[in-house]
Amino acid sequence: MGLPARLSSSGLITCTLLLMLPLFGVCHPAQVQQQTRLVFMEQADRPAGVGFNWKNVTCPLCKALFAILDVALLSDVNEERVAKFVGEACIRLHLADEQVCRQITELFRDDFIRALQESLLWPSEACALLVGSSCGKFDIYAPWNTTLPKVPKPPVTPPSPPKPGSPQSRVLFLTDIHWDKEYEIGSTADCKDPLCCRKDSGSPSWRRREAGYWGTYSKCDLPLRTVENLLENIAKAGPWDWVYWTGDIPAHNVWSQTRKQQLSELTVITRLIHKHLGPNVTVYPAVGNHESTPVNSFPPPFIHGNRSSSWLYDTMAAEWAPWLPEEALKTLRYGGFYTVEVQPGLRVVSLNMNFCAHENFWLMVNSTDPANQLQWLVHILQASEEKGEKVHIIGHIPPGLCLGSWSWNYYHILNRYESTISGQFFGHTHLDEFQMFYDEKTMSRPLGVAFIAPSVTTYVNLNPGYRVYYVDGDYKGSSRFVLDHETYILNLTEANHSPGEPGGPEKNPKWTLLYRATQAYGLTTLFPSDYDGLMQTFLKDDPVFQKFWYLRHKGHVSAPCTETCKTSLMCFLRSGRYDELEQCDLLGGYGGDLVRAARKTLC
Repeated sequence: MGLPARLSSSGLITCTLLLMLPLFGVCHPAQVQQQTRLVFMEQADRPAGVGFNWKNVTCPLCKALFAILDVALLSDVNEERVAKFVGEACIRLHLADEQVCRQITELFRDDFIRALQESLLWPSEACALLVGSSCGKFDIYAPWNTTLPKVPKPPVTPPSPPKPGSPQSRVLFLTDIHWDKEYEIGSTADCKDPLCCRKDSGSPSWRRREAGYWGTYSKCDLPLRTVENLLENIAKAGPWDWVYWTGDIPAHNVWSQTRKQQLSELTVITRLIHKHLGPNVTVYPAVGNHESTPVNSFPPPFIHGNRSSSWLYDTMAAEWAPWLPEEALKTLRYGGFYTVEVQPGLRVVSLNMNFCAHENFWLMVNSTDPANQLQWLVHILQASEEKGEKVHIIGHIPPGLCLGSWSWNYYHILNRYESTISGQFFGHTHLDEFQMFYDEKTMSRPLGVAFIAPSVTTYVNLNPGYRVYYVDGDYKGSSRFVLDHETYILNLTEANHSPGEPGGPEKNPKWTLLYRATQAYGLTTLFPSDYDGLMQTFLKDDPVFQKFWYLRHKGHVSAPCTETCKTSLMCFLRSGRYDELEQCDLLGGYGGDLVRAARKTLC
């Protein structure tokens, strides 16, 4: 239902400014140093050259500000004025360059107004969010529960290593490609915009900071030639039993994207993957948060018409039809999720994790199990349990970084169906890491691992990379658990050579093995109990943790991770559920910084 103009205007300004922050220079994996506060939180709280902070505003002043805006949005003219106000605020707070501020405001304006007219965000809640809990209460995302069948949970049998010589499945995993059509060799790699190495980034002040041929260690995405070179190399590295691909195709130029461009890039990359891997390799995709425009904008299915996501899902269904059966395409068109039988005894469920994302402003309308996706997941898992199937879950955003209620319900579902769910595979953070799941009664027995694979893109300061999983194979009684995995990278230092070096960049650079997990960490398998033991090793044996820190950044990190950095990262690895991350934040004395850092430094 519609709400008063006062509500919509204040909500628009509040949420636009809040959601702008991650877009302008802080939406990337920061490299943490040893400090009393996390460095990436300092960056998020204080954009360069800005002393402004909402926490410096008193509660009465905040409420007065929104009272002044009571009459906004009563007409189209006032909508224009509010949009102009937000654009000016972005410029004055130095959140971005003037042109970027105006473009992003215009791009987000219409969808924000529509979402907030239907939302339940009141000015007092806005001030509670901006100023603090002393100024009100912010509980827009109220708790909710999925319904589990009354069928008793089967007895749990911990997985055991397969017999020597048992079949294994070799699974390619791609995520966060982020192809930049405007990437230009020789452009500046340290521009003032949120994304550099582009035609409009300008010329570098010195040659060491110019965009390289194959990619650049900076806040830059990838040229198409690098994506094609990756696909050529992985085609040669086959055969592949199947492929998981968890989204984020477009670049990080989120202030200047159009639907036409997004669909074009989706089509180009999908067809390149099909071309290089061939018709005999099935790819199971998932929807990333960058596929839409505005970025993170994924209305639930009850939003119809031009503002719905049908423009995106229909094209995905058309392009992915060679890989997915009609029943899967049907739910893909409905809500961006689906399930498919990979092999007899193994099913994959592809979730649309944008329905759990803090940044998806459409969830302010209704965040209760958007698209009924989790209830649908329960139905699929119950049917698989009855048939004796194992299930792999793929998605873009890791569940431990989702909205609190969504994350809690997912954790509860995973607990109930731990004997059915044998693998979880995500991306989004651009880093090589994982998150743990434990039994809810004691929070001590490990029962699941969410593998978070490294990105193809360099964004930010990373080598390009991809992942290979070795999964217990296709035979009777297979656990379908991950037994091992490998990470491959393109070493940009070697591929690009030094500027001015005779011969220039490598004509056909090699993607090389960075590490194999069992060898790197001295493990026999990668079961949940192995990862729980590895975390204990991280605490007791710091050199092993520092190795993980190096590998987490795909072999390109300049400083070790100690004290606060290590403590916060251990919190993240343990927190497959969002409230666990909050609890770790509280006990660690971070005052909310850890949670905000985990969210704001993601892409």
